[in-house]
Amino acid sequence: MFTHLFSKGRIGTLELKNRVVMSPMGNYLANADGSVSEADIAFYTARAKGGVGLIFTECMIVDYRRGKGNTHQIAAADDRFIAGLERLADSVHAHDARIIGQIYHPGRQGVSAINENLPMLAPSVTECGVVHQPTAAMTTAEVEDMVGKFAAAALRLKKAGLDGVEVHGAHGYLVNEFLSPYTNRRDDRYGGSFDNRLRFLAEIVEAIRRACGPDFPLVVRLSVDEFVEGQPSLKLEDGVRIAQELEKLGVDAIDVSAGIYETMSVAWEPTSYGEGWKLYLSEAVKKAVKVPVIGVAAIRDPAFADKVLEEGKLDFVGSARQHFADPEWANKAKEGRIDDIRRCISCLFCMETLISADFTHLPCRCAINIEAGREIRYGDMPEDGDGRVVAVIGGGPAGLEAARILARRKFRPVIFEKQDRLGGQLLLAEVPPGKEKIGWLLDWLVHQVEAAGVEVRLGEEATVESLAALKPYAVLVAAGSEPFLPPNLKRSDITVTATDVLSGQAKIADSKVAVIGSGMTGIETAELLANGGNEVTVFEMADAIGPGLYFQNLLDIMAHLKTHDVDFYAGHRLVGIDGRQAVFEQRDTGETRTFDFDRYVLSLGNRPTPVPMEHLTGAFDRVFLLGDAAKPGRIRNALETGYQTAFQL
Repeated sequence: MFTHLFSKGRIGTLELKNRVVMSPMGNYLANADGSVSEADIAFYTARAKGGVGLIFTECMIVDYRRGKGNTHQIAAADDRFIAGLERLADSVHAHDARIIGQIYHPGRQGVSAINENLPMLAPSVTECGVVHQPTAAMTTAEVEDMVGKFAAAALRLKKAGLDGVEVHGAHGYLVNEFLSPYTNRRDDRYGGSFDNRLRFLAEIVEAIRRACGPDFPLVVRLSVDEFVEGQPSLKLEDGVRIAQELEKLGVDAIDVSAGIYETMSVAWEPTSYGEGWKLYLSEAVKKAVKVPVIGVAAIRDPAFADKVLEEGKLDFVGSARQHFADPEWANKAKEGRIDDIRRCISCLFCMETLISADFTHLPCRCAINIEAGREIRYGDMPEDGDGRVVAVIGGGPAGLEAARILARRKFRPVIFEKQDRLGGQLLLAEVPPGKEKIGWLLDWLVHQVEAAGVEVRLGEEATVESLAALKPYAVLVAAGSEPFLPPNLKRSDITVTATDVLSGQAKIADSKVAVIGSGMTGIETAELLANGGNEVTVFEMADAIGPGLYFQNLLDIMAHLKTHDVDFYAGHRLVGIDGRQAVFEQRDTGETRTFDFDRYVLSLGNRPTPVPMEHLTGAFDRVFLLGDAAKPGRIRNALETGYQTAFQL
């Protein structure tokens, strides 16, 4: 099965057991001084155990004074870091995987506050439109010094026993900035012409070769298209030409990616992007060079991965987030356990947590894999349930995840689900356009509880009597949530909730529709309605649309809504609805405005489904609230409370 995916490969002198690559990904697990932590080792080792042929580390610091990307990032900027890197390499090698260290400098995309409050080094004084940090144009001497820092870092990787080095020349970081006319406006030998803009990277490659010798595998990652519109920037033809020049310089492989921070969603795709959407980039490079090409394109399905290898679109299939979501992806694929693969749903929760890590001081987290980044804490699953019964009220994500972990611990979970299907809020979350991947998670959870032999009672509402008959060791309440409605608003033929629309209970077509509330559910419902031919207007009480939403997801869906000419009114508080008329108060002026619509869709948040807790706590010793039943939230909240409660029981 998947003969191409699991065929041997080679990058320079490095032999690899398969074509499965874990691409670089920040995790915020390193020690604060830049040394490799035990959590780092556990994280990468789990992926090595999972069958990956080649692991690329997160981007490592080469300039500890002015080149940090965050405060918990592995560094290769000094010899004191070699010992930790050696332990990391040894641990990965013990599981027949290989590891290449990626080195970089953040350039203008770094943050001054964690770099001695100094301006960020860049080829030219150009502010990044995302991080908005002060920049300083590097002097020629500083550029030459930085070349040496890259080479010195590569040599440390070699001394530590890593299997190669990758220079990060993608995603808008310093090397990419020199390559691109968008960010390089120099007039010395490092700017201007194509050859001059290439010079910094070329000198890094040559310096690494001098330091590490011809046999130490050297890979360069490129954004072969920056996807910047309306200004001079790197286009695909430029990226291909750079790859060809790197091949002439003796680089052993090209790692193809795309985008910079200002076009972030082509580098780290939201869920609406299809699997394999940017394979044309790696295919173009592969046609132009003879060295191996690694490509990424939101690839989740091993059958798809095998197919694109067979078609010659790339030589190695890279993914970061998929191996974050399921470190056993490769093993499961090789063994044919496709239904057991927990496919990444591209929700970008990992990116959201990584970007905020310097404020939360928490490692990067995955919405659907609670163990990711916490391999030490959850590494040893106790099997001490002894067949004791645990009743789980509700078959949504929290209840299913709890049942899955309870079964692993050898408890006997019994799920009560009053509906005729498992899934809870996931059944609604997968309905909006581009959210089909939520169905992958639901299918996986259901498969896990079925494969574990968990007893599921569909269409049965739990009662104290039915629970007592089980003599449960514990009762886990995961009854979910329901739409919140203010006292002055009631459902009617004209006024419905987003839940009514998503469930199909409310049918709306060819109508003028107001959606009240622009949280994720609200704007996704707005897109669904707009796709259905309705004229949609979104109202939001807060001062901006999508309050609290991760910006990549918000920008993605707003772009879709723009194509449907959806109107938006922020800063408008709903006062009341009377028939087809609604009154809104403008929060900045206090004035009221009246609007007329055919239908109103309320998306004002959720509240826990009422549960007679006093009866449950009076009848059973151990009663726990999970997921939305405790506090309505996101998928991660539901899964995490389910996992942790079951793990700690």
